Amino acid sequence: MTKYPFIPVNIPLVNGNEKKYLNECIDTGWISSEGPFVNQFEDQFASRVQRNYAVAVTNGTAALDVAVEALKIGSGDEVIIPAFTIISCIGQVIRSGATPVLVDCDPLTWNMDINQVEEKITENTKAIMVVHIFGLPVDIEPLLEIAKNNNIKIIEDAAQMLGQTYNEKPCGSFGDISTFSFYPNKLITTGEGGMLVTNDEQLADDCRSLRNLCFQPKKRFVHERLGWNYRMTNLQAALGLAQ
Repeated sequence: MTKYPFIPVNIPLVNGNEKKYLNECIDTGWISSEGPFVNQFEDQFASRVQRNYAVAVTNGTAALDVAVEALKIGSGDEVIIPAFTIISCIGQVIRSGATPVLVDCDPLTWNMDINQVEEKITENTKAIMVVHIFGLPVDIEPLLEIAKNNNIKIIEDAAQMLGQTYNEKPCGSFGDISTFSFYPNKLITTGEGGMLVTNDEQLADDCRSLRNLCFQPKKRFVHERLGWNYRMTNLQAALGLAQ
């Protein structure tokens, strides 16, 4: 049997300020989620993708979990999702009790076939999850119009799209909530990490709460909602900021 050489999908580029920033975390002791690099990374990332708010989390899957929960998607709801995507997209929809409704993909772009979306909308449709694939942006303007006309939320999965644009606007700037991944094969990496971005202050606050076990500012151990420990560490954020 012929043995072929291993060819990695991507080798992370870690040749900037990564060591400097990581050493700063270690020297100061700020290695958990409490540290200055998290806020700096969030602020710069939000600016880069032209959003008002960014919320850093542990990975791209966690970002999707939080997005679905923040939009209060649950039992009886339907979410339209492309048939070609990672299981993370469908996973939280199922866990929430909602029903995923699959739409086939355009064979030329591998993205969601826009022409099929409107056919799938019912009175139970709560959201459309848009997933940009392989650096090719979804033709999202028609989807935004469909969503607006039907009072449907847009979750934009831009995990593979940092730096890419659609009609001169950054991918990740279109959804009610948009998500990114910082796995080592993505455009920038934090080892493991993810980000939610939005222009809605209340949604941003909900996302911050959900990633932090839904602790309340004044009643820390009184929980009115279930969340996760999806906090990004200062170490991860230091990598992201350097990237």
